[in-house]
Amino acid sequence: MGPVTERKPHVVCIPYPAQGHINPMLQVAKLLHHRGFHITFVNTEYNHKRLLKSRGPDSLNGLPDFHFHTIPDGLPPSDIDGTQDIPALCESTVKTCLVPFRNLLSQLNATDGLPPVTSIVSDGCMSFTLDAAEELGIPEVLFWTPSACGYLAYMHYYLLIEKGLTPLEDLSYLTNGYLDTPIDCIPGMKDIRFQDLPSFVRTTHRDDIMLNFLNRESRRSNKATAIIVNSFDAFEKDVLDALSSLLPCIYSIGPLHLLLNRIQDEKLKAIGSNLWREESECLQWLNSKEPGSVVYVNFGSITVMTAQQLVEFAWGLANSEQTFLWIIRPDLVRGDSAMLPTEFENRTTERGMLASWCPQEKVLNHPAIGGFLTHSGWNSTLESIGGGVPVICWPFFAEQQTNCRYSCVHWGIGDQIDNNVKREDVERLVRDLVVGDKGKEMKKKAMEWKKKAEEAIALGGSSYLNFNNLVNQVLLPKKNIEI
Repeated sequence: MGPVTERKPHVVCIPYPAQGHINPMLQVAKLLHHRGFHITFVNTEYNHKRLLKSRGPDSLNGLPDFHFHTIPDGLPPSDIDGTQDIPALCESTVKTCLVPFRNLLSQLNATDGLPPVTSIVSDGCMSFTLDAAEELGIPEVLFWTPSACGYLAYMHYYLLIEKGLTPLEDLSYLTNGYLDTPIDCIPGMKDIRFQDLPSFVRTTHRDDIMLNFLNRESRRSNKATAIIVNSFDAFEKDVLDALSSLLPCIYSIGPLHLLLNRIQDEKLKAIGSNLWREESECLQWLNSKEPGSVVYVNFGSITVMTAQQLVEFAWGLANSEQTFLWIIRPDLVRGDSAMLPTEFENRTTERGMLASWCPQEKVLNHPAIGGFLTHSGWNSTLESIGGGVPVICWPFFAEQQTNCRYSCVHWGIGDQIDNNVKREDVERLVRDLVVGDKGKEMKKKAMEWKKKAEEAIALGGSSYLNFNNLVNQVLLPKKNIEI
């Protein structure tokens, strides 16, 4: 049901150009389309080519009033099918993307038959879009795709710098116990150590690209009309309360994938965002497995590891004697191809399945899944909650460390593997996760959080109401009536 106006409101959605940011932004775009908005979704040229390669052009053309456009990212052309270098991407988007984005907005507003752009929803890490919104005199919502706890930590990077907690004096601070330093200067965050902060504080350089990028981008949040986060009130209450005191207007509208699942629209569902081809054969394989018997292993779209770490995970899974589904991206191993020992494959062929990518939400909702060995990315964390699945955390970078701490200490749904991964630790934790008492306790907590997440997105729930308020109070042009 659309707004009662002659022309639809038109929102431009632009994610940060990485898989974990594109997915939730597309979910927001779909929700807004369902509420009557014309959608322009803006990918970088590089990622749009990957999307067309993985899904085919027909997958993007199924809906009227839902169009894809591109802008350049400013990096040299690349034929590599993988995530680009993150620091280089951050520098490039800041320096080069405003002009092509501004030109795209002008093009949209000059196109006959298109409603004029009435608002922008931009990734929090693409804050150059604030300048374009100000020039047009339209509202802009910044979507911070990390956890609220990770976002709150980024908001206090400036304070950590002022207090001299970062940068580190030298690399010895990574091994001399400094990482265990309690951090009590961030209101709303309890039982946090330095090692639990988003990883970019572990630098020894004051001019570190990522430290400065996240410090700058998070502090520009106050310039937005509103902020949205993919979380729900019961899950991160203290953190959301703290953010509310720092920001002009913040709406927690998650878990977005559960909110979107309320909509029964096959054409909307057909528009996908995975930049690798999904191998859905794994779902048929799971159909043959006993309930709660399979550990799902996926380290996300950005994590890279050494060949030795891959071998340690492999033998840990083999020695655990548990059934597993392991997603191994082609670019998972740093600087090399992901080669598993032949002996491992021979030993696990009857109880293991390997794939390069998969429909993760469907996997985590499959009754055969008993646990999730994860990098603790935020989308993965929320999808594990949506499926009521406990986790083993091996965080790689950014706020994954923060999510891991909250999963293990505050939410009670997880356990952690040391960064210096050893096969005996993998073996023990995987076995405990699937058949041990600790795993049963974590499963119980995961199911409790699943119920609370479902309550948040249900009719009258906190996220349901917050999304309605976002639409009606911020994104609808004032001349429109509510939809």
